[in-house]
Amino acid sequence: MAKEVIAGETTIDDIVVASVAGLAAGEIKGVAHLGKSLVRGKIAEAVGGAEGKARQGVSVTVGHKEATVDLKLDVIYGFNIPNIITEVRKIVATRLLEITGLVAKEINVRIVGIEFPEKAPEKGEKLK
Repeated sequence: MAKEVIAGETTIDDIVVASVAGLAAGEIKGVAHLGKSLVRGKIAEAVGGAEGKARQGVSVTVGHKEATVDLKLDVIYGFNIPNIITEVRKIVATRLLEITGLVAKEINVRIVGIEFPEKAPEKGEKLK
């Protein structure tokens, strides 16, 4: 017997898509934070927990089959920024498709800050 397909509309809220995109961007070495302000980050974390922190610095426009993502990132000093952006775009597009089924139409990345770690990254890590 064949599986019966039940019709209906599915909507994935912008908050969900923004959370997925924010968490995915944070997977990349060299990304320090989403957004710029540590104060805003603490407020978002207190109010919305990890989900609020994941959405900070992320805005999305979600359609039926695709999404446009705008990310604001702080990077860690010593890492190659163009490489970080390339890797962020790849992982965000992959995670959106895997988790939500949405195709990333556009992933815009704005670097808004730089973090200076106590210990600089190893020489090999700079180009990751």
